[in-house]
Amino acid sequence: MENSHVGFIGLGRMGEALAANLHAASVPLFVFDAREEAVEPLLTCGAAIVRNPAELAEKVKLLFLCLPFAPEVGEVLFSKNGVATGGQPDLSIVDTTTTYCSDASYFQDRLKKFSMKYSDCPVSGMSFRAENGTLTMMFGGNNGAFECKRPCLDVMGEFIVYCGECGTGQMMKAFNKVIYDINIAGVCEILPMAIKAGLKPETLERVLTTASARSFAYEHFVPRLLDRRFDILDRRFDTDFAIEDAYKDIINVQQITTRLNASMPVVNAMVKVYEKSTGYGGST
Repeated sequence: MENSHVGFIGLGRMGEALAANLHAASVPLFVFDAREEAVEPLLTCGAAIVRNPAELAEKVKLLFLCLPFAPEVGEVLFSKNGVATGGQPDLSIVDTTTTYCSDASYFQDRLKKFSMKYSDCPVSGMSFRAENGTLTMMFGGNNGAFECKRPCLDVMGEFIVYCGECGTGQMMKAFNKVIYDINIAGVCEILPMAIKAGLKPETLERVLTTASARSFAYEHFVPRLLDRRFDILDRRFDTDFAIEDAYKDIINVQQITTRLNASMPVVNAMVKVYEKSTGYGGST
């Protein structure tokens, strides 16, 4: 475990849980979030609060980020009071934000000019897994850096996977998420048809969560259909992960398939469903 202070920027639902687990493991923390109310739970626990990312970067050798998307990462890293202006040489940055693979490479290359090290490490799992420290974490970066950061990563996640050089963490997250998205598209298409055809939701739950169709998508959504927390039949979809948030993983996979000149008809069919649902217009 790190003996020196560790920094954490981005205290949303996932970030707060990650930072809280580090603090619970006696990792001394400096934290920052642009929203003052977001730092209150960590402040109450005893973490140290700073005024801006530059001030935080002056105080630590290891910094974790957990932000909404690449623009926020760029702002935190390279703004007037950003990490790059205050961080010491050899500062290691581990970014758990989900971004495009190309963003990870860009951040790594730009931070090299400041003698800082950047690795991508997106996470997979619901917020309760972040709170329980049982996330899957996909690390992209130097293997030596991975081994050095492993003690902290083990506090935040249960399944820590080294994927390769910088950007491969985002690649792995994207492929994993697109398989999940395909499953969700199947759930939303099959369940209403099955019920309309005469099958009872209770029967569907018993079979689809135990038989060959079993997947996390079915295990998560079918029970929610039964207790009305998530209602496909009434077209109420406001109680779970926003479909727009899944689109950056889709873009990641589209960029990879374009680069490799690959054909992925099943993925393309799923993408059309998501684009129709969100109003997004085609590939990027």
